Amino acid sequence: MSEKTPSITTSRTMSTRLRWRLLKDGAARLGVGLGGIGVIVAIALIFFYLLTMVMPLFKPPAMEEGAVYEVPAASPTDSTAHLLVDEQLEIGVRYTTSGRVVFFHPADGRVIAEQRLVPVEYGAPTAFAAGDGRLVAYGLADGRVMVFKLAFDVSYPNDVRRITPRIERPLGEAPLAVDADGRSLARIAIQGDEDATTVAALVPGGDLVLASFTAEESLMGDDEVEVEVERATLPLEDLRADYLLLDKMQRILYVAARDGSLAVVTRDGDGELRVLQRLRLLEDGVELSALAFLTGDISLLVGDSRGRISQWFPVRDGGDRAVLTRIRSFSLGAPVRAIASELRRKGFLAAAADGRVGLYHTTAERTLLKRPVAQGHALGRAVMAPRANAMLVEDDAGRVHFWRIDNEHPEISWSALWGKVWYESYPEPAYVWQSSSASNDFEPKISLTPLTFGTIKAAFYAMLFAIPLGIMGAIYTAYFMAPRMRQLVKPSIEIMEALPTVILGFLAGLWLAPLLESNLVGVFAVILLLPPGVLLFAWCWQQLPAALRQRIPDGWDAALLVPVVLLIAALAWFAGPLVEYWLFAGNLPGWLSHELGIDFDQRNSLVVGLAMGFAVIPTIFSLAEDAIFSVPRHLRNGSLALGATQWQTLVRVVLLTASPGIFAAVMIGFGRAVGETMIVLMATGNTPVMDFSIFQGMRTLSANIAVEMPESEVGSTHYRVLFLAALVLFLFTFLFNTVGEIVRQRLRRKYSSL
Repeated sequence: MSEKTPSITTSRTMSTRLRWRLLKDGAARLGVGLGGIGVIVAIALIFFYLLTMVMPLFKPPAMEEGAVYEVPAASPTDSTAHLLVDEQLEIGVRYTTSGRVVFFHPADGRVIAEQRLVPVEYGAPTAFAAGDGRLVAYGLADGRVMVFKLAFDVSYPNDVRRITPRIERPLGEAPLAVDADGRSLARIAIQGDEDATTVAALVPGGDLVLASFTAEESLMGDDEVEVEVERATLPLEDLRADYLLLDKMQRILYVAARDGSLAVVTRDGDGELRVLQRLRLLEDGVELSALAFLTGDISLLVGDSRGRISQWFPVRDGGDRAVLTRIRSFSLGAPVRAIASELRRKGFLAAAADGRVGLYHTTAERTLLKRPVAQGHALGRAVMAPRANAMLVEDDAGRVHFWRIDNEHPEISWSALWGKVWYESYPEPAYVWQSSSASNDFEPKISLTPLTFGTIKAAFYAMLFAIPLGIMGAIYTAYFMAPRMRQLVKPSIEIMEALPTVILGFLAGLWLAPLLESNLVGVFAVILLLPPGVLLFAWCWQQLPAALRQRIPDGWDAALLVPVVLLIAALAWFAGPLVEYWLFAGNLPGWLSHELGIDFDQRNSLVVGLAMGFAVIPTIFSLAEDAIFSVPRHLRNGSLALGATQWQTLVRVVLLTASPGIFAAVMIGFGRAVGETMIVLMATGNTPVMDFSIFQGMRTLSANIAVEMPESEVGSTHYRVLFLAALVLFLFTFLFNTVGEIVRQRLRRKYSSL
């Protein structure tokens, strides 16, 4: 009995250890499984978060009817000349043809106040014009004009906001003479700024008169305003003028007739008027029914009797002459009666003769919405609110229609994001990313194509540098290098991966880029001379006596190459300036620019390739080296025993067996290069250009997000497009990793039987 006790105790101990081991194995499996599920859940949550931030970009616009009411302060003999609405949608403004202004509530049409602008003694106004900045003018039968400016005063009595409209007279109370001969003003256009106010007028006989007024405070110290005027006159001869537009720079005039003929008139440096271009906007038999500026006053919106609206803007021709060119068209389906442009975006509203309105965005080439507003009645005057969130439209039955608009992101379309877009002042369609500017009339250009191109370009040049060095180094280290030397080399390279990329980017941008620019020939000399130099040294080494070569232990040959590589690199580097002086007049970047037309940026793809390649090499090297070193030794020994050489064994056995791991190393390195931020942010010019030249910079998706996200307005189109860029980057890396995993699994199945 006592002899069996130790055996029973030992058995119980082993059973306890086995249960404990099984428990630990189960806990480990559970932990690994939960960790894997957690990773999948985290990735899915990131994806859906990005998706929720991006989806509002593609929300379709909507319109909701607010109210329909009779024209405020209507009169049978006094029609509407112009409509306005304030930014808060609390004050509507109606200018009449008789010279009155009516303030009303846009939501219900209740009249707030009414004021006569043109005194009765001046007679009935003959023309009306509205310009930027709420500036309006009435033309009179004696060749004079009265100029007014609308302003809104905001106060907070009892902590309640109150908006009070006010009419200013920036050029004084008295009418100003536009035509020196006192001829009636048939049509007028007005624009003004802090320096001057310009009025263009068409007078009987076909003359175009341009008068610029400059207001100065009276020297007498009273409230009177002294106005200086400069005039210029141009006979339009055979052009019948029904429309007159003056751009906000007060230099370009567009004079058009209903038959579609147009004259572009400019004021030169001497103040004289001359015709720049004459053209026809429409085909024969089609009538011009509406003409308006797109915001910024560069583009013309031309509405016709066929129900089409076309956009025209100046484009430089071969002779560097600005020629008004038709760019794109939109369809409304019925004769266009009015066009109202948005204040801050390149969108517009068109009103039709059948009571419909259409919302459009020019550069996105989108017809956003068409909606009937006044069934059976033609629409006339139309205006959009400053925030483009509401509109006022008047029909021929004397009713005003107030509609609210939900149209947050009209700039987004497939062509705007990924296609070539013909932007204003550009000579041709182009891929452009330019999200901000100092100009109020700037249109954001949000093409993701140059950013995606830059991402691929940066990754390509980085991998072009990293793959050969990483894989070849892994092959030599795992297959040929002595174990003791491998124990030094492998950890040294792997520890490079711990270097912060911000440090690498800092060094690349501030040290490496200027260094490469100053000795560009030396860089290419090093790249070109190293391979033949190493091969030459290897041949010379083989010519040495065997007794001398055998003194170097197997696997330590690489140590001999270190001084050789350093010597070749030093000779090439120091010889570079001499070669550059001899062949390129001492300035290779300048020679490339002047002789070959290749632009050179200091922070370019070469800098990115070297810096980011240096960051990616440890990843590729470590994974590839582990895959090669893990090939079972019996496979190598069997191949050698059958008579294969070392190189045959490497190529036909070792590399094929390790190919799944090597491919995985390359794909992981590529993913690291695609997602890299700080190096490309600091080592490139951050210019979103589509040029595959190694001497040009780029801007990547990740760097663009890092640069612009802190400055973007939360919820804006720019903000959400940056999230879209993040989603594209996410899908890009996910796709490549998925393809890489599929290929790796196929390679694994194919060569697992070796």
